[in-house]
Amino acid sequence: MPSTPFQFTGVIPILATPFHDDESLDLDSLQRMIAFNKRAGVDGVTLLGLLGESNRLSDDDRTRIIAAGIEAADGMPVIVGTSHTGTATTIALSHQAAALGAAGVMITASAQPSPNDKAVFDYFDRIAKAITLPIILQDHPAISQVHMPVDLMLRMVREIPAIAGIKGEALPSPQRIAALVAGMSGGRSVPVLTGLGALYGLFDLERGSTGFNTGFAFPEVLMAILREHRAGNAADAVLTVFVLVTVPGRPLSPLSELSDRSSGRTRSFTDEPAAIDAAAAVGTLRPRTFTVSVAASPTSSFIDPTKRATNAVDGRR
Repeated sequence: MPSTPFQFTGVIPILATPFHDDESLDLDSLQRMIAFNKRAGVDGVTLLGLLGESNRLSDDDRTRIIAAGIEAADGMPVIVGTSHTGTATTIALSHQAAALGAAGVMITASAQPSPNDKAVFDYFDRIAKAITLPIILQDHPAISQVHMPVDLMLRMVREIPAIAGIKGEALPSPQRIAALVAGMSGGRSVPVLTGLGALYGLFDLERGSTGFNTGFAFPEVLMAILREHRAGNAADAVLTVFVLVTVPGRPLSPLSELSDRSSGRTRSFTDEPAAIDAAAAVGTLRPRTFTVSVAASPTSSFIDPTKRATNAVDGRR
């Protein structure tokens, strides 16, 4: 049974693992990345997921990444990916995460020579009984090669109390999320978050997802989408601004601040065809002109919650 309370909801980015040119760990960059996400106001971060190249790291590297990440998070929840083909190794990695201060572990099903629902259930049940942290059940058959039926995941939610959330990445994700949410009504229920680079994020939110747990370079954009969705502003969730600008002498940096209080230049943009098409898809075509602030520094990228969103432009994994 998990001993660490953790609400698996909101925006919880999956972080990349940075390296130096000689392939050694760049822990300073990792800590800056976590500090940036914390300033942005995310609900937590996940280390050592697929994006974190967990399958390419030594045991010592894992220890150093988790320790440095939790230190930088400074109280913000940190989930650690501990999936492994061996049950005992998954348990050992989960113990390591707990000892270093993780708030939860993310685990996906392990491929079996003769895959069956009983083997998948037993894998998670054995792990849950052996560890103390909450488990995020990752449903990602494209990577795990394990296709878990909705009924199997619902059974695991009912019978394995350590499962604290589901990361939905099996296609079609909107339909599967809807089936999971419906199947948990009237009984034990856990949050379901969107993965897959938020590619189907708006549709997933409409079907019951409670946020994002995915590799996405601009967390403030996901936060704005989720905020508008929670407020019932479907069109503005679709039309969230994401403008990329170049500043001479600086790398490409995200523009996401809509307030005229921002320091820096201001420019006006009209809705582009892609954004108009997106609005039409939800039945609210509203061509408008917006004034946005071009932030001079990539570290000052925050969406002003008092402003409405504009063009949906770019989403990168």
